[in-house]
Amino acid sequence: MWEIRKKALLRRVTSAISHLMKKIDALELGGTLFVPATHRHLEAIAHGEKFTALRSVVFDTEDGLKAEALDEGLARIKMLLAQLKPAGLLRFIRPRSVKVLRQLLAFEHIDRIDGFILPKFGLESAEPYLRTIDTASSTPLFMPSIEGTELFDTMALKELRTLLLPYKERIPLIRFGAEDMLRQLGLRRDCETSLYEMAAPSQVIASMIGTFKPYGFDISAPVFPCYKDSEGFERELLRDLSEGLVSKTIIHPDQITALERLYRVSKKEFGDAEQIINTTEAVFAQEGKMAERSTNQPWAERIIIRARLYGLR
Repeated sequence: MWEIRKKALLRRVTSAISHLMKKIDALELGGTLFVPATHRHLEAIAHGEKFTALRSVVFDTEDGLKAEALDEGLARIKMLLAQLKPAGLLRFIRPRSVKVLRQLLAFEHIDRIDGFILPKFGLESAEPYLRTIDTASSTPLFMPSIEGTELFDTMALKELRTLLLPYKERIPLIRFGAEDMLRQLGLRRDCETSLYEMAAPSQVIASMIGTFKPYGFDISAPVFPCYKDSEGFERELLRDLSEGLVSKTIIHPDQITALERLYRVSKKEFGDAEQIINTTEAVFAQEGKMAERSTNQPWAERIIIRARLYGLR
């Protein structure tokens, strides 16, 4: 009897937490700019004054900082939190480690940020990260970033999925390290070659999608490192969208404008999506192609959300 009452109480508590917790759709993230915590324009970027079209930003204490600059970076974040005001910008922090995450969670006003990116999230670090997240006084959102050998191991990815499923409502997006993947393969792509054209990287992306997407997780799009190659960036961005990957790490402000433009929905896509959602038919013809309401509805719903956030082109 006690077990039944305990499970019922747990469901009520979980439901209450879920109700109070801020939820973010992955599409709201748009382009995500990583900014070192010691950046000279940190405050202006954090308040949406520096890059006005930016939708999400990460204050970085990990790869973006040298080890000797960590204390300075944490001090800057602590000062920033004290003055942080609401803005039309989603703000996250990337801690350097589980230890640094604990430090950040103890900061006053840490609830003013939207959440955390957990770097090098793997089988060894997952449980320490999740235990630390569970100790937070609030219910912060977080995005695991898978960067290690688990990327090449489907069974390991499934284990991580099992660990993350209880937290699904708090995870806007699962990220993966595209450059970390190439490093482990001993590869470096040129600007003319997309990851989708490379054998092993394309298999990793497919594995990430197949492991997490059917279980309700969104997956990030890979970073495009050639910031001067606008045509290459746009080609890859369109491929990301066709694969169902959303939110791309931005490494140059010029990429923000291109992403905002290409995330707009075509009038044809929007019309198709509206027809699928509004039809009373189970199966119908749509411009020479069979459409099934039940199978096409998830796609249609995402198109409508994209159109609401980014508009039509």
